Amino acid sequence: MSQPTIFLAGHHGMVGSAIARQLQAKGEIELLTASRTELDLLNQQAVNAFFQQHQIDQVIIAAAKVGGIQANNSLPAEFIYQNLMIEANLIQAAHQADIQQLLFLGSSCIYPREAPQPMAEDALLTGPLEPTNEPYAIAKIAGIKLCESYNRQYGRDYRSVMPTNLYGPGDNFHPEHSHVIPALLRRFHEATQANAPEVVIWGSGTPKREFLHVDDMAAACLHVLNLDLATYQASTQPMCSHINVGTGVDVTIRELAETIARVIGYRGALRFDPSKPDGPLRKLLDVSRLHALGWRAAYGLEEGLRQTYGWFCGHLGKFRR
Repeated sequence: MSQPTIFLAGHHGMVGSAIARQLQAKGEIELLTASRTELDLLNQQAVNAFFQQHQIDQVIIAAAKVGGIQANNSLPAEFIYQNLMIEANLIQAAHQADIQQLLFLGSSCIYPREAPQPMAEDALLTGPLEPTNEPYAIAKIAGIKLCESYNRQYGRDYRSVMPTNLYGPGDNFHPEHSHVIPALLRRFHEATQANAPEVVIWGSGTPKREFLHVDDMAAACLHVLNLDLATYQASTQPMCSHINVGTGVDVTIRELAETIARVIGYRGALRFDPSKPDGPLRKLLDVSRLHALGWRAAYGLEEGLRQTYGWFCGHLGKFRR
C-alpha cells in the first residue's frame, strides 16, 4: 500500500514548520509543500490547478496571515481578506479534488470578548468579539463554518482545531508586529545586552493569558487528524465541530514578563505602560474535550521559554533590524 500524501499549507510558518518536523520524523507519509513563489494561496485558479496536478490524501491548513495587537490594529483589511481567501481557496480546492480529510487551524480569538472563562467550544458566536482583532477572528470563524458546511452538505471529514496563544522556534520576533512572547523575549534580550535599567511592557500587566509551545500544537494537530471519524464526531457537534488546543493553565502578563526576565537573566526594573491596550482581561481555553480524546501538552511555560530563547539566540542574525 502506498504512503498517504499530506499537503501542508504554510510549512514555512512557525506552526507549519513544527508540523512538518513531526510528520517527517514520523515517516510513513509523503509530505507535499509549496513555497509562496511556487503557489500563491490567494490565487484561486493557481490553488485549483495545484490540487489537480497532485494526488493528495489529506490537507493541513497552517497557512495564515498572523500578527500581534499592533499589526491587527494597523492592517485589518489585510488580515480579513488574506485569511478569508487562503482558507476558502484551499477548502474548496480540496473538495473539488475529492479529498476527504482536511484539518483547519484557527485561533482562540474566535471567542467573544466576554465569553465565560475558561472558554468552551460552544461559546462561539455567543457575543461580540474583541475589537482589536475582530477582522482576523471573523476570518477564522468563517474557516470553521466552511469546514462544517462541507461536512454537512457533502459528507466531508474536515476538522478544525483552535489553539491558544502559541510560541516557540520559528516565531516572528519583529519589534513591532510580533506577539507578546517573542516581543518580550527580544526586548529583554536587547535590554540585557545594553544593560538597560528598565524594560517597558505594554499594558497594565494584569490580563491573564494561556500559552502553548508550538511543538505541543503540532502534536495536538496530528493527534486530532489521526482520530477515527466516529471518535472525533462523538466529541463534537455538527455545528460546533472545532476542538480547543491549549494547556488549560494561564498566567498574568506580569508573571510572564517576570518569567522571561528570569530565563534571560535580566536584572533591571519592569515598567508597565497602562496607556497601551490590554486586550481581553482573560483568555483561557476549556481543553476538556481534547483531554478526553487522550492528549495533553508536554511543555511547561518556563521550559518552553528557555527552549525558545535558545533558538532565538541561535538565529540572532536573522532578527537584526
